[in-house]
Amino acid sequence: MAPETLETHRCFSGTLGIHRHASAATGTPMRFSVYVPDGKGPFPAVIFLAGLTCTEENFTVKAGAYAHAAKLGLAVVAPDTSPRGEGVADDEAYDLGQGAGFYIDATEKPWAPHFSMESYIVRDLQTVLRENFPIDAARLGICGHSMGGHGALTLALKHPDLFRSVSAFAPIVSPTRCPWGEKAFGAYLGPDRASWAAHDASLLMESGAALGRYDDIPIDQGLADNFLEKELKPEFLEAACAAVKQKLTLRRQPGHDHSYYFIQTFIGDHLAFHRERLD
Repeated sequence: MAPETLETHRCFSGTLGIHRHASAATGTPMRFSVYVPDGKGPFPAVIFLAGLTCTEENFTVKAGAYAHAAKLGLAVVAPDTSPRGEGVADDEAYDLGQGAGFYIDATEKPWAPHFSMESYIVRDLQTVLRENFPIDAARLGICGHSMGGHGALTLALKHPDLFRSVSAFAPIVSPTRCPWGEKAFGAYLGPDRASWAAHDASLLMESGAALGRYDDIPIDQGLADNFLEKELKPEFLEAACAAVKQKLTLRRQPGHDHSYYFIQTFIGDHLAFHRERLD
């Protein structure tokens, strides 16, 4: 079934659309944006996963990505961060429930019926893009910010057949070893911490997941980021990559925080990186 188009806008020699479709994985309607540059497709594409409290709108409006995408001939997709709506479990805290899907498939009640964001990204979203948009499913990259950076890294490592390139902004690189991740994984996956390791980018890297698949993994991290020491801990991924000899380009950016101003500054570098690898 074709998605419902909610909005379209001309933007930098291309067209941005906001869409909604029914997801079998989440059992809910899901929203996503797609930017398609002018020209003859199918186009290579980057899927961008946003962070805590975000929807498909945050990256779409704030990242300043589309001027770069138009010049590169690159489509850009931004899905929502969680299922939403009446009957979907939620929590009063900003870091759990709606807006905080963590790009994993929950196994615990009350989350399991709808919180299957890994399956949504790697299955349902892939299908709707392949069947309805001029996007080349064989030329996909994935990028993300914060919680979405965690999602981009783990999904790329677990599904290297789907993604030819991966990068991240200020990712949660080891959710099993930070308060955000421990809270979410405990709720969504239960108390057995052994099951958490499959969703931790640093532990996946240490285990050799997708080793040799990615020639480089660029990460930008602001040094003025309030979450750097407590939640993000890039040194865990840095050590894991060094241990298995995976190239990681970790740029520690002085003065930059966790905001979309930070993403605006370096999004052009990330899109150009992906475009080079999606030929």
